[in-house]
Amino acid sequence: MILIQGFGRALAMLAMALVVMMTVVDVAEARRAGGGFGSRGTRTFSTPSTTRTAPTDAQPIDRTMTRQQSAQPSASRNTTANTPRPGLFNGFGGRLLGGLMLGGLVGMLLGYGLGGGIGFLGLILQVLLIAGLFMMLRRMFAQKGAPAYAGSGAQRSAYQNGGSDFEIPRIGGGSRQAAPQPKSGDEIGVKQEDLDQFESMLKELQTAYAAEDFRTLRQITTPEAMSYLAEEIGDNATQGLKNDVRDIHLVEGDIAEAWREGTDEYATVAMRYESIDVMRDRTSGRVVSGDPDNLTEAVEIWTFVRRNGGDWKVSAIQGVEAA
Repeated sequence: MILIQGFGRALAMLAMALVVMMTVVDVAEARRAGGGFGSRGTRTFSTPSTTRTAPTDAQPIDRTMTRQQSAQPSASRNTTANTPRPGLFNGFGGRLLGGLMLGGLVGMLLGYGLGGGIGFLGLILQVLLIAGLFMMLRRMFAQKGAPAYAGSGAQRSAYQNGGSDFEIPRIGGGSRQAAPQPKSGDEIGVKQEDLDQFESMLKELQTAYAAEDFRTLRQITTPEAMSYLAEEIGDNATQGLKNDVRDIHLVEGDIAEAWREGTDEYATVAMRYESIDVMRDRTSGRVVSGDPDNLTEAVEIWTFVRRNGGDWKVSAIQGVEAA
């Protein structure tokens, strides 16, 4: 009993130590390990494609105002599609055959039925005849209810051989040649000037975040992304902390995916950058976490949105999973 109690105390102390360690890490890595926030339109809950810059998956967006689509209708359709069709001994046919068999058994016990005194052999013959008649009627009804395939014999042969005349529509209307597609999941053709703007917005947002410049943050972010950034700044202030970010330098970046939704264009970009990133005491300026003298490297996934051909704005930021 004493051994069990001692083991329980050790587990409790270990659990408390883990909680303290997780709390310290959460304060030191408030935004880096905080998952993701914002919106990626219809792709908010899907994982962006990995790239050379970010070869591991992005962390899921856990703070968003986008509602997740329910998969209930498709699940209902799958349930219906996977429901087994009634066989020979299921449904009405099974009940009919069972009733006839029961009737034959009762007739045999009373001395009647096919063959009179043949007995059990007569019951077997009766069941076989009924089953054969039922299967013949079932095939007749199945042939009458089978759908007729339109088209020539060659088309029907193609379906039977596993082929298909169905073709995915190509860009370019009536042209039979496939138009060249942008690489790396870029469906809108992101230009170099867009990439330069993304790099500029990376530095501008980090600088405005450190300076708590809400005006600049509102200009370069969506209202949703701005709300989460303001919330983080408010949380730091409540804890008596202030994030200090400077000397931002983009090391590498590439497009993970870019797409269009109606009049909105989205671009998700993987960016590896260096910066002096520390957390300071709000009153004394003392460094609480981070290295104030050496650059540290971070990899993040940023999503930009352009509405109705307007300016690009930051709509989501995600960390990446550890390699």
